Amino acid sequence: MSNAPVTEIDPAAFAADPYPALAQMRAGAPITYVPQLGATLITRRDDIHREEKRTHIFSSDQPEGLMTLLMGQNMMRKDGADHMAERKALFPTVSPKTVNTHWKPLFEARALQILADLKPKGACDLVTDYAMPVSAEALKLITGLTQMTAAEMDGVSQAMIDGCANYAGDPQIAARCHEGTALIDAHIDRMWDSAAKYSALKVQRDAGVSDYSTRANIKLIISGGQNEPRDAIAGTIWALLTHPDQLALIRQRRATWEDAFAEYTRWQSPIGMSPRRVAQPDTVNGVSFDTDDRVFLMFGSANRDGAHFNDPDRFDVTRDTAASIPFGAGPHFCAGAAASRCLITQIALPLAFEHLPGLRLTGDVPFTGWAFRGPTSVPVVWNV
Repeated sequence: MSNAPVTEIDPAAFAADPYPALAQMRAGAPITYVPQLGATLITRRDDIHREEKRTHIFSSDQPEGLMTLLMGQNMMRKDGADHMAERKALFPTVSPKTVNTHWKPLFEARALQILADLKPKGACDLVTDYAMPVSAEALKLITGLTQMTAAEMDGVSQAMIDGCANYAGDPQIAARCHEGTALIDAHIDRMWDSAAKYSALKVQRDAGVSDYSTRANIKLIISGGQNEPRDAIAGTIWALLTHPDQLALIRQRRATWEDAFAEYTRWQSPIGMSPRRVAQPDTVNGVSFDTDDRVFLMFGSANRDGAHFNDPDRFDVTRDTAASIPFGAGPHFCAGAAASRCLITQIALPLAFEHLPGLRLTGDVPFTGWAFRGPTSVPVVWNV
């Protein structure tokens, strides 16, 4: 175990709002061991930005990690040439060119249909009724698992997210994760020889990626490609509705939907953490690490680091977010970033405000999570 100073947390309070505790860590013990998480946390932005690139020390290869055990060893849990080979195989699906020319019109058509069905109702929960199906329909296309329902896609993603954050070892959470991965495998079997052009299933098979790795990477795409866009769509709309001055800047064209998304993902970090395994002994800022130590790179903390962001707890769409790392900073930078940005900033956000006039909140919006964070409910109404 590392010799980092120990910081105790209340797991329930940390899940409800991790930012006060992370601020205390950054100030007093920026590299600290948290026994409730069984890991050493690196919390300052510059340390994370630097150490994430040193994969020979802080390795993504985690044979005993929860993601590997529950979902198979995907490309996110590989380093070096093995990682790059599978990333290259997937590139035809997620390249900016493919996103703009192939996926964008399909994403937009499905979002417009969801809005057409919603608009006459006058009220909904943005998480379950809008953000969830918009994200899921896009993900069905990208993965090639088009026979899945949106609810199934959302359910299996949440099961895997919960499983990968199940550091307390709850057997019921693990069982739900196994049920979810089995359902994904069944849908992969159905589409194995008929997945559409540019889908992740099709391009990996065409590139000769092994069956095992193809399945593991599809699960990775679902675990990261459903919850985070869902939470960012609903969360950014909530942020703009609770900060009408910021929404006015966008409507006045003094800021953009891209600005709102960039600031929201800095402020509430849908991906709050990325785990690493120490591959060989090393020392960082006076803290010594042993082989096989578990380390968490706390992106959510990095994105509120006062060394880079003035008044970091404030939501400000005019802020310079260049130092933010919501998608990571090293070789494991999120491969689906272009698709996510397109779906959220060019489709989900502008279309919601265009087609749901007078959109406004009608109740409380609870948030949860520190490894993955988002609102659990965003109740709204609009003018019919």
